[in-house]
Amino acid sequence: MTTLPTIELLERTSGCCGPIEVPLSAAEASSIGADFQIFAHPVRVQILTCLASSAAAVCVCDLETAVAVKQPTVSYHLKLLRDAGLVSYERQGPWAYYTLNRAAVATRQARIRAYLDGWQ
Repeated sequence: MTTLPTIELLERTSGCCGPIEVPLSAAEASSIGADFQIFAHPVRVQILTCLASSAAAVCVCDLETAVAVKQPTVSYHLKLLRDAGLVSYERQGPWAYYTLNRAAVATRQARIRAYLDGWQ
């Protein structure tokens, strides 16, 4: 019976060229990733643009006709925007009227801008 040679595995403690600094923690990366993700979908961008261009609250039925997707999809994206704090709504009878939370949008924009400015 022959024995096969064993291969000793060495623990790799650094990259091939040396250690690099990671200036962003996992929590910070998760936060900025969430910021990018909420603005990344075309339907959400359309909804936010509609709300940003309106001086008054916008009825959900108007948002449904402005965006070329079905009502359940609009409702899904509105829920994500509400959960992110970017929009708020008020019920009036069977309808919901949405407004843009401009302060929350400005906060997200500033955070994204500061992150991207760090690349320069």
